[in-house]
Formats: sequence, structure tokens, C-alpha cells
Amino acid sequence: MNFGLGSLILFLIVLLLIISIFGFVIRKLLGVERKKWFSYDYVNEIHKKLDLSVRIIYLSLVLISSYYKFNYDNVGIAWYYELWFIIIVFLVTSEMLRAFMEWKYAENKKDAIATIAEMMFMISIVFLTIKTDFFGLFNS
Repeated sequence: MNFGLGSLILFLIVLLLIISIFGFVIRKLLGVERKKWFSYDYVNEIHKKLDLSVRIIYLSLVLISSYYKFNYDNVGIAWYYELWFIIIVFLVTSEMLRAFMEWKYAENKKDAIATIAEMMFMISIVFLTIKTDFFGLFNS
């Protein structure tokens, strides 16, 4: 069976829904505030500066990786310079920074636990999706 772009989009929407439900449930169980969609609330000014530094570093890595990928494609680059890997490491680094700052500076320390739980769940879903070839949905 051959699935198209519409099936992929639907599959990704379902995954996002599952991740969102998990985040809602874990935050409800821990009694912490729900995060707003598509906003990034910093714990304090230090968090804001550190996050900006992390973003600049990873953006630089993406640009360097893309340059080598497009200009020296015949050479091949190591897997840890691949765009997908850089993005995953960026997301983990960013969320771990958030969790650390919540743990150290937030009034409710359970925010950090919720952030780590959400990140671990998201990593698990992404890993399972990759390792099972999208749960076998798109195999011909």
C-alpha cells in the first residue's frame, strides 16, 4: 500500500496530538501551569541570554553543515553533521537548559520535572517513529 503526502501530514498531526495530550496530562498530574503554544517563556534574563547563545551556536552548525552538504556532497559528511541530528541535539539541549533553569529559578520545581518528562516522551516517539519506519505505514 502506498501512502502519499496527505497520509504523512495526517500521521504527523496525530503524533503532535499524542505528544500534546501527554504534556497536558503530565502537567495536570504534577499541578503545574500549562505552556502556551508557540511561545517561549523565559524563566529569567539569564535563561534568555543562554537560550540565545544556544540558538546561535546551533544555527551556525546548521549553516556549516548545509554548506558542506551542498558544496561537497561527493565527499560525504559524518552522521553527526547531518541536519536531522543537529536539530534533535538542539531540541534536547534547549529543553535541558529550560529544565535546569526551571529547577534552579522557578517557584514551582515541578515545572522542571514536567519539562524533562515531555522531552523524554517526545524523544521516545521520534526514536520509535524513525526505527519503525513510521510504524511501517509507508512501506510499499
